[in-house]
Amino acid sequence: MKKSSVVLYKNFPALVGDADGDKFQVNWCVSRATATGKKAVYASQKVRDKDVILLSETPASSVDALLAFEDETQKENSPVKSQLLEVYELLLSDDSTKDAPLPFVELWELIRGKIAADECWGVYSCLKNSYEFEEKITDGAVSFVPRNAEEIQKLKDKAYEKEHAEEIRNQFIGRLKQFKLNLPDDAKFMGEVEAFALGKTDKCKTLKDAGFKETIERAHDVLLRTGIWDITRNPYPLRWGLSMKSASEVLQSPPEEERFEVPGEAYAIDSPWSTDPDDAIAFDGEYLWVHIADPASTVMPDSSIDKTARARGATLYLPEGAARMLSEGCLEDYALGLKEVSNALSFKIKLDDSCEVESCEVLRTKVHVKRLTYEGADTMENSPELAPLFDIAKRNAERRLKKGAVPITMPEIHVVVDENKKVSMVPVVHYKSGEVVRECMILAGEGAAKFAFKNNIPFPFISQEAPEIPADVPEGLAGQYRLRRCMRKRNVGVTPSAHAAMGLNMYSQVTSPLRRYGDLIAHQQLRAFIKGEPLIDKDELLVRVAAGDASARAAKQAERNSNTHWILVYLTQNPDWSGSAVCLDIQPKQSIFFIEDLGIETALSGIDCKLNDKINLKVLKIDIPNLEVVFAAV
Repeated sequence: MKKSSVVLYKNFPALVGDADGDKFQVNWCVSRATATGKKAVYASQKVRDKDVILLSETPASSVDALLAFEDETQKENSPVKSQLLEVYELLLSDDSTKDAPLPFVELWELIRGKIAADECWGVYSCLKNSYEFEEKITDGAVSFVPRNAEEIQKLKDKAYEKEHAEEIRNQFIGRLKQFKLNLPDDAKFMGEVEAFALGKTDKCKTLKDAGFKETIERAHDVLLRTGIWDITRNPYPLRWGLSMKSASEVLQSPPEEERFEVPGEAYAIDSPWSTDPDDAIAFDGEYLWVHIADPASTVMPDSSIDKTARARGATLYLPEGAARMLSEGCLEDYALGLKEVSNALSFKIKLDDSCEVESCEVLRTKVHVKRLTYEGADTMENSPELAPLFDIAKRNAERRLKKGAVPITMPEIHVVVDENKKVSMVPVVHYKSGEVVRECMILAGEGAAKFAFKNNIPFPFISQEAPEIPADVPEGLAGQYRLRRCMRKRNVGVTPSAHAAMGLNMYSQVTSPLRRYGDLIAHQQLRAFIKGEPLIDKDELLVRVAAGDASARAAKQAERNSNTHWILVYLTQNPDWSGSAVCLDIQPKQSIFFIEDLGIETALSGIDCKLNDKINLKVLKIDIPNLEVVFAAV
């Protein structure tokens, strides 16, 4: 470059000085002189060609001259600005140039009619700061492209908003107070309210400035009343810090390892809408076999997939779909019964005449699994294949009852949301085969706990203290409600203890490793023991189990909140709804009722009735943000 050529260096205009090998000096003004007497500050630096961008090879007289002409271009009546507009109109009228980048030097000459080096920085600054031209820098060369009218208007609007930000915000706040936003333009100002409503922030200046209470529920209400959200927006998973998408990291295919091929056929019995069958059962005449999906064969302890599963705690089941603890893609390889032969971690359980677990062996297996619905399995109750399993389930339930188990059965409703956000309520049918599966899973959990205890395996045990059951438990749903209120909180730890409500001396959950982190880590320990590999020690196991359990509790709460949300949406979509309710509890000021068609409870005052009496209800008021609905007797 020639000496005194004009270059851009760190966005400053600089003059090229003396060369020194492959470097050269550049000089620029870091701080200009002021009217208060502050002197200009100059700097110099040795640089290479790649460090600067050439503006003018024609030498300029000084940096001060460059800055002085820039000052002239900033004046209201600057001829450079008007000349720039004329050139813009000329270029825009020519189809061959309106979208083409023009080198700065050519554009400079078009604007000024001649090249004067002392003017280059001023012309460049005018172009760079104009609405009409967009700067492009390619391979160290500067060019400019004319913008279209739409792009220019967007820039002007943005500049206006920046200049009048306070005035614009005050106008928006005024509209927000009246719940009369100008949509979609005002939506951009509501981002803070949305973030607050989703639990991403703990304060909301927008709500405060509008005079609204700073609560998540009020934020939700404001978003609904302004039309930013509609009633189908379910915020609860995000409020609980949960993803509404399944885990993305794909599990590897199952490893090649030695597995015992179990003879005969096992049965995966589930709901017709189940897509992740993870257990199957069979009886071979001597042993009860409980086969469980084996993702722990691939998910190594403390791997990235394991940590993701721990953070999720469990698969999140929402009316609008499932967000799986492990990736959707893993089902093909690890769910049972989706292929001709399934890999499993199997519990081979020997039962005595009273259905006590005499022994439990844990094996890596290959299993032939046949899928059945509960309804289909019920029709096979007396078949040679399933009759022994129905018998085992009956005997085990009786055994547990004798030991103090407290079975509680309340009607359930499956809330379904279709692709158009229409909600329907589907009663859950309780099949006898469902109890068969449940009892077999309990036996597997009991057998696994005994196996781990016998072999000194650090293990996640689940316990529950005995409830204090009153002597006057009523019949019917009222009695089930009272029993449920007596139940103590479950505990998860590494020391075995009684699970009183199930009538077991020790228990663990091992039957859903695709869906529950506690089950997955239990499988990791069992597999490590079988293979003679190092086990996770008690202290570390407790830390991981506690983290997974906390996440699972959050998922359960998000599921409850989401179900209630969608039930209220259902009632909104069906304003003429009415239904019956059963009296569960009578208190001095109000009574508790169970609404059979909705699967929820409600408190009502002024109702004269007895326990288990039925009354008819209608909806008086629905408050979706607060998850509240007021009913009245009809």
